[in-house]
Amino acid sequence: MTNETRPTIADVARRAGVSKGLVSFALNGRAGVAADTRERILSVAAEMGWSPSLRARSLSVGRAFACGLVIGRSPDVIAADPFFPTFIAGVEDEFSVSGQVLVLAAATPGRQEAETYRGLVADRRVDGVILSDLRADDPRIDLVASLGTAAVTLGVPDVTSPFTSVSVDDGAGIRLAVDHLADLGHHDIAHVAGPTDMLHGRHRTAAFTHAAAARGIRARVVHTDFSAADGARATNGLLDAADPPTAIVYSNDNMAIAGLGVAQRRGLDVPGDLSITGFDDVELGRHLYPALTSVSTDARGWGAAAARALLAGIGGAEPEQLMLPDPGLIVRASTGAPRDARTPARPRRASAPST
Repeated sequence: MTNETRPTIADVARRAGVSKGLVSFALNGRAGVAADTRERILSVAAEMGWSPSLRARSLSVGRAFACGLVIGRSPDVIAADPFFPTFIAGVEDEFSVSGQVLVLAAATPGRQEAETYRGLVADRRVDGVILSDLRADDPRIDLVASLGTAAVTLGVPDVTSPFTSVSVDDGAGIRLAVDHLADLGHHDIAHVAGPTDMLHGRHRTAAFTHAAAARGIRARVVHTDFSAADGARATNGLLDAADPPTAIVYSNDNMAIAGLGVAQRRGLDVPGDLSITGFDDVELGRHLYPALTSVSTDARGWGAAAARALLAGIGGAEPEQLMLPDPGLIVRASTGAPRDARTPARPRRASAPST
């Protein structure tokens, strides 16, 4: 095989010691291939630099060899949220080997979002879609099912769904954060939560409320749109209270980083005056001062798992509920024991200037 010769499925099959049919099944994400065999085939294909002829494959099997991810959030929120680039990197880890292309679109929830799904399917631009940010009574489940395309949901919908779901127990991470703060001696903890219409935001809020009640902690919740700006607003409101909390559990790292900035501009010591935890464990949080205690989720692994599940669904696999490992809590310097109750109360600080 020369540098000018493109490796074929037959070349991959010879190197992997399997049949061409099995290689085809593995590379197309179809069911019927053992996990270790699929992994070996994909590894050999990557080593050999194999890539598909999408034009030939599309014509031969009538597929687009593309999948869609429609994100129903403001473009500004998407641009600032590090979860999505990391998740997409995981999707591409799988698609780059199988020859699939990711079609990414941002759309306003509602009519524009529905029309985006209809357009992707009607124009045969995608073979399936990934449904993220599940909502209560999510209308996209019935919509996508009616379009006759494959799909995978990130999380388990609260309505009947014909699609495979790939989930992480968000509540487990929040419970770890609350227990960590309670063990440090905190009795007044707030939660800066996400939107009430998003299921994962609801799950995290419910987990916080239940964990706080179990530990006898005074709990309060402020809902946001997940953006750093709204996280800062919520933090200012909590710290302006006559009896501010001694710790805040944030529903993502973006808001936690904004909250850390708010506290420091007010002259508060973190964690002496206020302990802070985030969610997602983004790289930036590790380099802050103090470094951010955060719930660690494998967003890239989640993306890869979702991509594999979607390819399997496109290949005709039966739907299932896939649970990924629970997140963990990475303890760093932004959390500590509250001030001794015998020390003078901290002075009220003037609100931070608006920016």
